[in-house]
Order: sequence, then structure tokens, then C-alpha cells
Amino acid sequence: MTMNPKYILLLLLLLCTDLLHAQNAHFTTEGEIEFEKTINMYAMIKKNMGTSSFYEQAYDAFKKSQPQFKVLKSKLTFGDQKSLFAPVESKEITGGGFFGNEPTASQNNIIFNDLKTGMSTSQKNVYEEIFLVRDTTRKIKWKITDEKREIAGYNCRRANGLMMDSVYVVAFYTDKIPVSSGPESFSGLPGMILGVALPHENITWFAKKVTDRPVVPKEIAPPTKGKAMDLAGFKKYLNSALKEWGEYAKPALKAFQL
Repeated sequence: MTMNPKYILLLLLLLCTDLLHAQNAHFTTEGEIEFEKTINMYAMIKKNMGTSSFYEQAYDAFKKSQPQFKVLKSKLTFGDQKSLFAPVESKEITGGGFFGNEPTASQNNIIFNDLKTGMSTSQKNVYEEIFLVRDTTRKIKWKITDEKREIAGYNCRRANGLMMDSVYVVAFYTDKIPVSSGPESFSGLPGMILGVALPHENITWFAKKVTDRPVVPKEIAPPTKGKAMDLAGFKKYLNSALKEWGEYAKPALKAFQL
């Protein structure tokens, strides 16, 4: 059976169009991303607070004087398969009050990832102390799904993950930024993570703006301040420092290890 020349020409044109699209596809390999961390304060406090009348009264007072959602800004700078995540100081005061300084409702980390070596350096603020934790990048068990959504102008695919044995993670990544990093210590997907949700912790991180620009090495330098230790040593310190807190220590232990 001989194919009609018109169909052959049409197939060739479609093939050429696909090739042109592939050649013109733009991949962002360096730049910066502005993130917003949003905490549902009412849900977080209700979940973590004790049963005493003091906490009930404090919670009621918080709801009357503070907004439900606290929003914190941060920035991820990336280039040369390295990334640096850091909080952005804000003059705005949101979600303060009695529970406003909870570790879960704060930004405690500056995190540098070297994706070539698989190593991470994190400066962690734990109340009045600062630690410099150097170890391998976070290991998260990911399962990529078919769900998609657009974030900050990029088409993203959803992945579900499990970290720290029990923390359920929902992430959205884009392969148009071929850097396996993301906000905080979230990484390990085939592209940049632009959205993260911890449903059981009532926290989300979402990119608001991606700027494609050249990045100089000094913009992605690892932090150097703090008492140096590896991740195992840091966990041991936290467990020892907060052992007297009992059940109340669990949210703080989880927050400081993110």
C-alpha cells in the first residue's frame, strides 16, 4: 500500500514542528526563586497545644487577636548545580502573639546544597544556639504521579513523599529547571521543586516568582556560622536538650529537623 504524498508531507511538517519546539525549549539553569511559607496557625496550635485551661485561654486569645495564616518569605538562589535557601527578613508582623515564635511557625534554616557531591550544609537556629550541620542531602522516598499544576509560570508535576520516617510530603516540581533542589531541605526530584505541602503539619511553601539570571559563585556560598556537627550529632543534641518536654517536644523536634 502506497501512502498518499500529501500525508507524507504533513507528517514531515509535524515532525519538523516538533523538532523546532524541542530546539527552542528553554531550560532555566541558574537564577533565584522567591518562596512564601504559609502556616495555618489555628490548626497548628490546636493540634499541638496541651489540654490545660491555660492553653485553652491562650488559644482563644490568639484567635481573637491574630490572623489564621502566617506568611514568611524566603529565597532560593541556584546555579552550577548548587543552591542556597535563606529566609528573607520582613518588616511586617504577622501571626505573632503567644504562639508566634513556635519553631514550626518560624524559619530556622539557611541551607546550601551541592548537587554534584550530594552534600548539604545547614545553618540551624535552635532557640539561642546556632548549629552548622554538614551531611548528605536529604533522602526522601518519592513517588511521582500524573497530576499537574502551574506554579509561578511553570508546568509542574506532583510527587508524594515520605521523610523522617513519618512526615508525609506533597511536592510539585518542574523539569524546565533541571536542578534537583527546592525550598528548605526538600530535594531529590528530576527538577526544581516549586511547591511543597506538609498536610499534617499545616504548612506550605510555594514559589511566587522565578527570575532567570546569571548567578555568581559568591551568591551560593555555604553558611559558615555555628557549632559544627553531622546530622546524627544534631539529632542527638535535640533529643537530649528537649527530653524534659515530653510529648510537647515532638513538634519542635520535627520543625528543627526540616
